[in-house]
Amino acid sequence: MTATITVAPTGPIATKADNPALPTQPEEIAAAVAEGYQAGAAVAHIHLRDEQDNPTADLGIARRTMDLIQESCPILIQLSTGVGLGVPFEEREALVELRPQMATLNPCSMSFGAGEFRNPPDAVRRLAGRMLELGVKPELEIYDTGHLDACSRLLEEGLLAEPLQFSIVLGVRGGMAATPQNLMTMVDRLPEGAAWQVIAIGRANLELTAIGLALGGNARAGLEDTLYLRKGELSPGSTPLVRRAVRLAHALDRPVANVHQAAAQLALN
Repeated sequence: MTATITVAPTGPIATKADNPALPTQPEEIAAAVAEGYQAGAAVAHIHLRDEQDNPTADLGIARRTMDLIQESCPILIQLSTGVGLGVPFEEREALVELRPQMATLNPCSMSFGAGEFRNPPDAVRRLAGRMLELGVKPELEIYDTGHLDACSRLLEEGLLAEPLQFSIVLGVRGGMAATPQNLMTMVDRLPEGAAWQVIAIGRANLELTAIGLALGGNARAGLEDTLYLRKGELSPGSTPLVRRAVRLAHALDRPVANVHQAAAQLALN
């Protein structure tokens, strides 16, 4: 079974002060994505920043970033509608109007570090319905067991179409801890036929990425999830982290999916 590798170069929280290699502007993000694609990534998970490097859902910045990525490589684009904790939901949900192949759908509100990640139930339903209308595949980001139950309810309401695509996020303060036991619990509860990947934040990133691949899941790699290549050594970009995920997949006899194979695996229109 092929393994789809996603490159996540930016994220909503880290800054260049945390790691100078973090790309924040459209040109930087597109260059990082192109490098990740050359290293083996078939999907790009995109967060956007404004000129002051703050998280933004500005449609002009999003369109420019997407255009630059598409000019540089044929990678599949997955826009984050999570954007950043301080960005209103109404601005975040508008990103799907740009019709990327995929976009995140976060089913629940939660504490997120020292902040609050707001995803009101009615607004989530509205966004899910709009994504269904537009043919934008939801990447269901679940941070706890109840989030999976919320996704099941959206499916029962006809707001999601199978097969579902999940990202199991572990290690965020406010969600599940990044442990093998928590990963196994979530994988065991996923609906049959779902595509999934583990996103382990911080120091558990390497261990849980390996376990996820061994269990048949996909993998995400990049500075959004960990700023370090190894203890005490900042990663000089997302590409070394993508290469590491590719090596893990190969070591487990998991061929790495190209863009065409990833689109089929993720059931993209």
